[in-house]
Amino acid sequence: MQFRGRPASTVDGRADLVDELAGDGLDGGGDPAGARHTEHDRPPDLGFAERGRAELSGRDVVGGLAGVSVDYYTRLEQGRSRSASAEVLGALATALRLNDAERQHLMDLARPEPAQRKRRSRPQRVDPATLRLIEMLDEVHSPAFVLGRRLDVLAHNRISGLLITEFQALPAAERNQVRFVFFDPFARELYEDWDAVAADTVAMLRLDAGRYPEDPQLSALIGDLSIHSEEFRRWWSDHKVRRRTTGSKGYHHPLVGDLTVQYQALHPAGDPDQILFVYMTEPGSPSETSIRLLANWNTDEEQRPALNAR
Repeated sequence: MQFRGRPASTVDGRADLVDELAGDGLDGGGDPAGARHTEHDRPPDLGFAERGRAELSGRDVVGGLAGVSVDYYTRLEQGRSRSASAEVLGALATALRLNDAERQHLMDLARPEPAQRKRRSRPQRVDPATLRLIEMLDEVHSPAFVLGRRLDVLAHNRISGLLITEFQALPAAERNQVRFVFFDPFARELYEDWDAVAADTVAMLRLDAGRYPEDPQLSALIGDLSIHSEEFRRWWSDHKVRRRTTGSKGYHHPLVGDLTVQYQALHPAGDPDQILFVYMTEPGSPSETSIRLLANWNTDEEQRPALNAR
């Protein structure tokens, strides 16, 4: 299976950079700004009063807004130039109206490869203070877990295991949020809106792929998902990226029924490769009652320390 001329099982930073400039927002006529700019962006507003709207292409609009020539923008779009400065990329991100996650993704794709290789070699370890924190959150009935590169599940507390799944019981290679969402049938029953969760998960993985385009484990993960999931292939080809910060998520839990949680996503110990998710419920709500019930659920397993996968 291939997307835009390359295997879906590979992560090619240069080709993805081309896709982000040329593919995001195509209107069918080679207009990279087609989906970003609306009727509110009339040619006079963009400084093209002397030319008719029909004469303007998306490259004219984006190049004009970014302060670069159409020829230079075209060379960037086609992958024929690797000399774009941070200032130029920032201007392009502004012209394309990229959000913070999309802007970071564009910068990551343009980052020199040696820096990416250096960062990728660092092993994934959860700080002991973070492990103590997520265990303490059990006491206030807050599910908490840590995701690392490739959305590997590095750590979680007891109530998170009861709410989502017990990743510690899985082989180390399967302790991964994307694999759970797409390959575990239970996930489709667990999430109130599985499609939204799955699409967001793919967008998070693509953001990670921009930071580590030559990670062989990441390429293997994407390849496995592409082979076995048509839904993953479709969402991956959308080239959407997302950074989780805050939000809510609904669950259909087999033990305690329906509940909704609010979450905060944080970087523990200043590590940009790790995300600590903390779930909370509205005080006095049925969801709070359900999560307390789940926290007190008797299991055959003994109390365990938080998972620390590597």
